[in-house]
Amino acid sequence: MLTSFRGKLAASIALASMGLAAPAMAQSEEEEESGPVTVSANVALTTDYRFRGVSLSAGDPAVQGGVDVAHESGFYVGTWASSIDGGPAYGELEFDIYGGWSGEVSDGVTLDVGLLYYLYPAEELGLDTDYLEPYASIGFSLGDAEATVGVAYAFEQDSLGGDDNLYVYTDLGYSIPDTPVSLSAHLGYTDGALAPPLLAGDPDDSGLDWGIGASVSAGILEVGVSYVGVEGPSIDGFTDDAIVGTISASF
Repeated sequence: MLTSFRGKLAASIALASMGLAAPAMAQSEEEEESGPVTVSANVALTTDYRFRGVSLSAGDPAVQGGVDVAHESGFYVGTWASSIDGGPAYGELEFDIYGGWSGEVSDGVTLDVGLLYYLYPAEELGLDTDYLEPYASIGFSLGDAEATVGVAYAFEQDSLGGDDNLYVYTDLGYSIPDTPVSLSAHLGYTDGALAPPLLAGDPDDSGLDWGIGASVSAGILEVGVSYVGVEGPSIDGFTDDAIVGTISASF
């Protein structure tokens, strides 16, 4: 699965664990066994941590993982972290905290709204690098196919140079019947301080990112590969197109 938020592979965000509701019978059986609160965890090793098309690990592998706590009402909180190559300004670790609500609002339609806080606790220069980003998405399910349309808006903050940032995206997914194989596609648009051309030194403060991928699941394990691209100057290990492989486990 392609990441639409940080990690939200997981997308990111992480947030992917708050997926479509289980069948009513299976859900009631789970509630009887585990109660109203569910705790889940995930770990992953990826060949390149790409956030909205831009590498935050300098084109090198990254170790990632997170924990989610969800209530049967739909409210959830979670944390997610990844190794990065952020230099003295951002350090070697990204740590995210998020919370929100996710649930089915109509047959086959799921709403997810929340707030994500990006932290860089290993930065060495004493700069204000942490920032907040509210988000919302709507997911549509039709048989073995699903689609998500979402938006994330980081309002004006010192860590963004006093600017704001808007991210709009859509994700498509298809599970091939009677196989463990899933296909995915992603398209995103950034306007503001985090635009890929702007990060690469181009004065244009808007740009697109995209990706296509496939994954295979086996129990708690999933292995995936995706091709990721981003608009703007091509910088090796930063904004160049890349093939990204990921192996993850969910508990």
